[in-house]
Amino acid sequence: FSAEQEAQALRKAMKGFGTDEDAIIETLTKLNVSQRQQVLITYKSTIGRDLIDDLKSELSGNFERVIIGLMTPTTMYDVHELRRALKGAGTDEGCLIEILASRTNAEIRHINESYKLQYGSSLEDDIVSDTSSMFRRVLVSLATGNRDEGTFVDEALVQQDAQSLYEAGEKKWGTDEVQFMSILCTRNRCHLLRVFDVYRGIANKDITESIKSEMSGDLEDALLAVVKCLRNKPGYFAERLYKSMKGLGTDDSTLIRVMVSRSEIDMLHIRREFLATYGKSLHSFIKGDCSGDYRKVLLRLCGG
Repeated sequence: FSAEQEAQALRKAMKGFGTDEDAIIETLTKLNVSQRQQVLITYKSTIGRDLIDDLKSELSGNFERVIIGLMTPTTMYDVHELRRALKGAGTDEGCLIEILASRTNAEIRHINESYKLQYGSSLEDDIVSDTSSMFRRVLVSLATGNRDEGTFVDEALVQQDAQSLYEAGEKKWGTDEVQFMSILCTRNRCHLLRVFDVYRGIANKDITESIKSEMSGDLEDALLAVVKCLRNKPGYFAERLYKSMKGLGTDDSTLIRVMVSRSEIDMLHIRREFLATYGKSLHSFIKGDCSGDYRKVLLRLCGG
């Protein structure tokens, strides 16, 4: 890998009349996120121009969004997406849920630090001012990045938690949402997977079915996302991708965010889950749903 060679290749793709989009796709998708950051610095030092500015002036639309996303460091990309979800026209609840339910404690802490530095307000304050009621409390809880990440399972506590969830929902008229939140957003993954097993025995239904029947709207979506991410994170992202493309119109924001943010983490697993769940490859889905350079770059990120 030579940062200088790649920087020159990008400059050549954008210099003069017309833009060589294929060369840009080729260059950027073969690099990883840290190599792309090196190219960014080298481009400025050897060519004396800002690569992001150049890309923005040459590209447009969803294709531009993917390319700029690829050029953004991982944490910063999440920060920008959260900010857009909170401060854009209307709140993008799906984006808030997706990022906060799926990132690790360390990732959430980095996001919080970078968010504050970048925007001068805390992520928590912005969540509080932009959302309401129980949904707000779940997001605030997730945004603290304070889930137990150990692997210890205390059987007595498992029984107690499963019983508490049953009594907070199925057993009573109305729902004690705080109980759901405090258990689902703080306990460790191994513990919760056991809780879900025991819960099924007590309630005679899966925890996800209970959440669906007891909650609604954003709160339901948030708690379902938490459960899905604990059980099978690649499966959760496969579902996000499927829903972004099925039906009329494409939810490009979600499609771009998941493809960019997971491309170096678990894309292979996501592809496997997608095929297993929906009987069609992610590749063929993208192919049928997108077009032009946008499609080309997404297919490169998808691989296979």
